[in-house]
Amino acid sequence: MSNMKTILAIETSCDETGIAIVVGEGKENPSITIQAEELASQVAIHKEYGGVVPHLAAREHEKNLPILLERILVGSDPTKMDLIAVTKGPGLSPALWRGINFARELSEKWKVPLLGIDHMEGHIAANFIGEVSESKFPILALTVSGGHTQLVLMRDWVDFDLLGETVDDAAGEAFDKVARMIGLPYPGGPEISRIAKDGDKEAFSFPRPMEHSKDYNFSFSGLKTAVLYTIEKLPDLTEQTKKDIAASFQQAVIDVLVKKTLLAAKEYGAETVLLAGGVAANEELRSQLGKAIAETLPTTTYHIPPIQLATDNAAMIGAAAYIRTAHGETGSIGADIAAEPARLITD
Repeated sequence: MSNMKTILAIETSCDETGIAIVVGEGKENPSITIQAEELASQVAIHKEYGGVVPHLAAREHEKNLPILLERILVGSDPTKMDLIAVTKGPGLSPALWRGINFARELSEKWKVPLLGIDHMEGHIAANFIGEVSESKFPILALTVSGGHTQLVLMRDWVDFDLLGETVDDAAGEAFDKVARMIGLPYPGGPEISRIAKDGDKEAFSFPRPMEHSKDYNFSFSGLKTAVLYTIEKLPDLTEQTKKDIAASFQQAVIDVLVKKTLLAAKEYGAETVLLAGGVAANEELRSQLGKAIAETLPTTTYHIPPIQLATDNAAMIGAAAYIRTAHGETGSIGADIAAEPARLITD
């Protein structure tokens, strides 16, 4: 009997409304493919505020979810789904609740089990979608997003150990704040990355916070403040100076992320290193981490998700849900899921 499962996944943790249908098969090194996917971005709405406004995000999710669902179900019988998966957290509470309530209504209407999934676990699972080379354990995941920066050790598919995380600003949050300081539009992370290509990464000597700490935690608040003080002392913020600040700041972040990831990989004997989260779309981080692993850990496999799966999407939530069901979780019809600022350790 085939263990193939078809999963409808819903993602509403922040400002992207996502619905996807994923199909999974197998338990060890599973095959996970995207059957259909719909995503509605809210960037244009939140741009004028310089960041995500929670109640506006929730309103847009409520409007977008039924529209995306109708598109994705063309030619499909929803009652034949094996599971509905929805992001339960971490994220913006009003936004999360729109997705959870929508998913619960579908679960009860279609009589299909419902399972809540951790958003950061979803980002990690994005690495296992499509044609993926074999992943060997232990796996070390560097998850870097607007709200989180974490080093997570996976001893098997559902055994997560949080080794360290940011003690203040996440890396993605620092990118957005520095972008605002130099007058770049929201979302700031991609803008910093874009202009940094024409900047001098050695133009400014910014600090590398907690680079030499004896743990795997991160801190980016001091770096952000150092950038602010530097800007305040400048007589003029020219376009080239903005590019140089972006490049120097980006390199400071990457240096810390790469150093701590390599140290953790060595200490825990990681056979595979994964990069995950929205900041995993940053080309310099993808490239420099890969180069560092190849040079210092030549027998370690390095995985990065396709750029379109690095940022928030529903397919990654479906992938995480499939992996959990392949290892014994079942969900339930109309499951009582609460929006939560969940940590990744969700055994």
